[in-house]
Amino acid sequence: MSAGEHKAVISWRRHGPDFLQGKYSREHTWAFDGGVTVAASSSPAVVPAPYSNPANVDPEEALVAAVSSCHMLTYLHLASRRGIQVDSYEDEAVGVMTKNEKGTPWVSAIALHPRIAYGGAKIPGAAEVAELHHLAHERCFIANSIKTEVTVSAAT
Repeated sequence: MSAGEHKAVISWRRHGPDFLQGKYSREHTWAFDGGVTVAASSSPAVVPAPYSNPANVDPEEALVAAVSSCHMLTYLHLASRRGIQVDSYEDEAVGVMTKNEKGTPWVSAIALHPRIAYGGAKIPGAAEVAELHHLAHERCFIANSIKTEVTVSAAT
């Protein structure tokens, strides 16, 4: 696998006779090359229990997490290059599903709400924090791969 490829193995198996009636579990796994396996399922907001498992990660949550994680990693990189020490970063990211012009549901917006604690000699002001978030959004690989609107409301 080249450095530009990213692989996940998605696995699902039918258990039970009612597949053709739509009465089947949506639980499945995501296996990643580093050895982590994640329990996944459809969202219970899309497919009600018992055919989905609300304890598992659903694809919509994973998209929100991927955008937030990418933004955070890019922000941390940019801050470190400017000599700004970040001590902690926490984001309570929220994705919103709406229907598009064809009536198909999609994750139309993701709002990031990072709370960042800084340490060291150089503490950024609100303008520099906003600039770093803007640059992080522009450079985030995931944000550049989706058409979903991503907003950042950073606490300062």
